[in-house]
Amino acid sequence: MRVSVVGAGLGGLALAQGLRGAGIEADVFERDPGVVARFQGYRLVLNLSGFQAVRDCLPTRWHPLLDEIVMDASAEQLILDPQLKEIGKLGAGRTGIVVDRQVLRHLLLTGLTVHTDAALTGYDVLADGKVQAQFARRDPATADLLVGADGVTSAVRGVLSPQTIPTDTGVRFVIGRTPLTDEFAGLSKAYGSKITGGGVSLLLGAMRFRTPPKQAAEQLAPDVTLPDIGDYVRWAMILPPNGSPGDLTAQDAVLSRMEGWHPELRALIEQADPDNSTLLSIRVVKPGERWASGPVTLLGDAIHATSPTGGNGANTALRDADLLRRCLIEANEGRQDLLSAVGDYERQMFEYGAEAVRSSLEKLPAFAPEAKLS
Repeated sequence: MRVSVVGAGLGGLALAQGLRGAGIEADVFERDPGVVARFQGYRLVLNLSGFQAVRDCLPTRWHPLLDEIVMDASAEQLILDPQLKEIGKLGAGRTGIVVDRQVLRHLLLTGLTVHTDAALTGYDVLADGKVQAQFARRDPATADLLVGADGVTSAVRGVLSPQTIPTDTGVRFVIGRTPLTDEFAGLSKAYGSKITGGGVSLLLGAMRFRTPPKQAAEQLAPDVTLPDIGDYVRWAMILPPNGSPGDLTAQDAVLSRMEGWHPELRALIEQADPDNSTLLSIRVVKPGERWASGPVTLLGDAIHATSPTGGNGANTALRDADLLRRCLIEANEGRQDLLSAVGDYERQMFEYGAEAVRSSLEKLPAFAPEAKLS
């Protein structure tokens, strides 16, 4: 069996790693000109099932390294005012496993065949049931299954399910990171909480590595090369629907809304890495009607993009990867045919994917009351 995966995000890479470990050929096609052409860092919180999914997709020899580059996390999820005084609770405390997206992505990239500058333009299902993907600047690729793991603007979804389109909530957020120094020790109670004032919400999260990733890889898995990064604070400011920063830089847009805020909070933004700060839109993709059964399917944000306020986007994509991996292994071992295996995956994925989108949107008004949720 051969699988073509379009998109080198966490879900697509986890699937490719899991298939590779099972002896199934998997090629990854990425539209970016290089695998590190744009910054894809920032911490994320995996729940136990999300962490187990990525663990199951990786070779067991890398498990000690994976365990060393994550941290356990818990947060009270308080609501604080701009002077860091508690004014409420956001919800029940949250626990999970914190990982840096950039570090995890480098681990998942290790040993895979990734074709970059490969923007998909379309695909054809051939007479023998295989699928041929076409690309703008490379030769077509033929496989038994084509998986669209290419995000909110998925080119694969545009052909497979053109009626499924992203919804823009109108909410924007600025995200960045700042080295975690002793200067910001006093902000510890704000990590995992919401700081609110002046119509905006600021969210902070600490990324502390048990061992620096580069050093951990050198010690535990010499065949893996991980980025040389240290501990940091990830911050994100959620703006109201009419809160576009205009011509301001990402940092200045945040600082312009923090007049009179606690000096440590302002210093955190002032000392951020400007190259790793950016403005993003919150768009969602709701799974609609299933497409006709065939040798093409979707994974992750391509079919169920969630609001980041739900904290379940990466977890759901990794769950997809592990579920599809298991289904394809059954087909490869002859326990069911390929289309039945893909159908099993899609039935389950549509159900929990729709719930992930719904629950993420349910949490969005707590951060952006004027968001468009229809």
